[in-house]
Amino acid sequence: MYLFLEYPKCSTCRKAKKWLDENKIEYTDRHIVEQNPTSEELKKWIEKSGMPVKKFFNTSGNLYKSMQLKDKLPEMTEEEQIQILSTNGMLVKRPLVIGGDIVLAGFKEEEWDALKQG
Repeated sequence: MYLFLEYPKCSTCRKAKKWLDENKIEYTDRHIVEQNPTSEELKKWIEKSGMPVKKFFNTSGNLYKSMQLKDKLPEMTEEEQIQILSTNGMLVKRPLVIGGDIVLAGFKEEEWDALKQG
């Protein structure tokens, strides 16, 4: 069973959810804004993913832009970046799928094919 974090108004999240349903992949749905990921969760997921913290930011979002994070992130420690990510679900790249050894940020069908193996 996977954890699927989404923002329901996001078209990419809707596409990803449809893909999960069509491929009969079981998941627990979680609204990324109503239940923002905690810094502890993010730390665990980032470590498991092997990706840099930067990959977990929704760089195309209005909040990211209005906070001028593009300029600020390079000056911050990884810990500070995770702390900012945990303040608002709109900062987190979505959708997120977590389960077993898999952590996927964003929806790229070829990456998500790994979920079919269970």
